Amino acid sequence: MHLEETRDTVVMAQGIKIRGSAEYQRELFTLQKELVKLQGWVKQEGLKLVVIFEGRDAAGKGGVIKRITQFLNPRICRVAALPTPTEREKTQWYFQRYCSHLPAAGEIVLFDRSWYNRAGVERVMGFCTESEYQEFLRSCPEFENMLQQSGIILIKYWFSVSDEEQEKRFQSRRQDPLKQWKLSSMDLESRARWPEYSKAKDVMFAHTDTSLSPWYVVEADSKRLARLNCIRHFLNLVDYKDVTPPPMELPERTHSTDYVRPPFESQTRVPDFYYK
Repeated sequence: MHLEETRDTVVMAQGIKIRGSAEYQRELFTLQKELVKLQGWVKQEGLKLVVIFEGRDAAGKGGVIKRITQFLNPRICRVAALPTPTEREKTQWYFQRYCSHLPAAGEIVLFDRSWYNRAGVERVMGFCTESEYQEFLRSCPEFENMLQQSGIILIKYWFSVSDEEQEKRFQSRRQDPLKQWKLSSMDLESRARWPEYSKAKDVMFAHTDTSLSPWYVVEADSKRLARLNCIRHFLNLVDYKDVTPPPMELPERTHSTDYVRPPFESQTRVPDFYYK
């Protein structure tokens, strides 16, 4: 099932104008209900689904991942956000540490950044050699073809944000104590290397934007629109059916006559600091 099948086709063809927060929340919830249906189909059919989220720092990748996973079962849909490789991992085959996070049947894995680190930050910051970089560009399409040949559905998103909007988000993160953790030394360095990152992205696309494994570019200057457009596109890429089971019948509760609940005073309780 594609999302168009559940909506008026004329409206879907024209698009939907999002005028404010209420319309955004309503449309987002509609899409999230469809994500739950997709999850059920993936589990029933034993599909293996990998979605890669790449893009500029502060482009909104984490925001769309959070909205996708909000109502999904973490045992079925999980996020892979790998830290800096260890010294041991640096000696492994480059793709090796990512393979352990790939899905089994009935699972969805969302990569918050992925093996494309080599084509981006590692290339720009000099964390890999020229030969390692060139080998990545050569072997990455082969690696992704192997994944697809094994039955994995691979989807790749690139979040594109303008220099001006990225700067606004960096400033917001710098001033907001709840978001300061999002700023790293690599993020700050990227501000001074915008042209280098742009060139690296263009080279990456030239080698890895293939007919079998294309990049889908999400315009992300508007976070809300980027989330809606990305989720809707994702739903329409996977042909799924609604296999939601009917509501379960709850059995009557049994009441035991020989059970006495221990007194509250015998338990270590959390203080009622907040109360009605």
